[in-house]
Amino acid sequence: MDKVIYLDHAATTSVRQEVVQEMLPYFTEKYGNASSIYAIGRESKKAIEDAREKVAKALKCGPKEVFFTGSGTESDNWAIKGMAFANREKGNHIITTAVEHHAVLHTCQYLEKEGFEVTYLPVDEHGVISLEQLEKAITDKTILISVMFANNEIGTIQPIKEIGRIAREKGIYFHTDAVQAVGHVPIDVNEYNIDMLSLSAHKFHGPKGVGVLYVRKGIKIHTLLQGGAHERGKRAGTENIPGIVGAGKAIEMATKDIEDKVSKIQALRDRLITEVLEKIPYCRLNGHPTQRLPGNVNFSFEFIEGESLLLMLDMKGVAASSGSACTSGALDPSHVLLAIGLPHEIAHGSLRLTFGDDNTEQDVDYVMEVLPPIVERLREMSPLYEEVKRGVKHV
Repeated sequence: MDKVIYLDHAATTSVRQEVVQEMLPYFTEKYGNASSIYAIGRESKKAIEDAREKVAKALKCGPKEVFFTGSGTESDNWAIKGMAFANREKGNHIITTAVEHHAVLHTCQYLEKEGFEVTYLPVDEHGVISLEQLEKAITDKTILISVMFANNEIGTIQPIKEIGRIAREKGIYFHTDAVQAVGHVPIDVNEYNIDMLSLSAHKFHGPKGVGVLYVRKGIKIHTLLQGGAHERGKRAGTENIPGIVGAGKAIEMATKDIEDKVSKIQALRDRLITEVLEKIPYCRLNGHPTQRLPGNVNFSFEFIEGESLLLMLDMKGVAASSGSACTSGALDPSHVLLAIGLPHEIAHGSLRLTFGDDNTEQDVDYVMEVLPPIVERLREMSPLYEEVKRGVKHV
């Protein structure tokens, strides 16, 4: 296998060479602790602030509203727990959705054990919440609405601007997990009335182990980690200087000329969707047909199992992911695919392909060369498919 066609950019991305070069000096030469007052410490402090400026520019916010964390998961936990406990005297009700990342869902489930009430909004067949249902769910005890910007599995983009407007009109704080969206679609936190936003650098060609939480100025939020006075007393722990520097460079590169990048990647996405739906029967596209991330494609193929599909694609040099995950030794279908109404057996046969800046038309050609015969081969092993072919069973 000479080449790997990487189509799992929603899981993680390579670190850009320019990002690596910017990080390297902070491992070996500029290694000072940013809390120290001597020269190499002040140098590290300046590097953090420079990166903070770059993140702020990308999000259209102020640098003092940007806080560095260890991951998108930490950012989600901090936003939701910090907001909940800081505003408990105002209310104990949180609204989120049934299709959130587990970093949000499990955090909300934890808060339920702590006496908070959580409404999990359903979604339609495309994975979109109802704004009417959102408004009906709001009570005088609602203190936070947390809705992801774009879904990590099916790519659906929620009506964030409208959600932000509703939250602002009702005087409720609005958090969005934008881990999949930052660096892939333009975002303006003020235009969208976003009060808190989570992101992760490794989703847009930055290093792993670095996240950001944007917190609008004036918002009361408890700290998640107790300790030193790092990040202006909000997030304890010696800063990961190389990672923060890399995050700043990566977000600067990812958001430069973003409209052109979106256009190129979206063209690859749309071509793959069209060809797969035309050439492979008993297949459906999951997620909204147009309001979706530029690089996200998610299909369900009837009569096959997703893990087998992944393994056979891997043998052909295609790296992708499935809509199902191994948990506790048993294969469970994705909660997102179940939430959009797929039956278990179809949810099991799902495939997510996510494009990045480096993918090409030739990559789509190759996928269309290897995917249809793999699907057909796996279906030949299914007795249900044989019944359909013989006309015994109808779908």
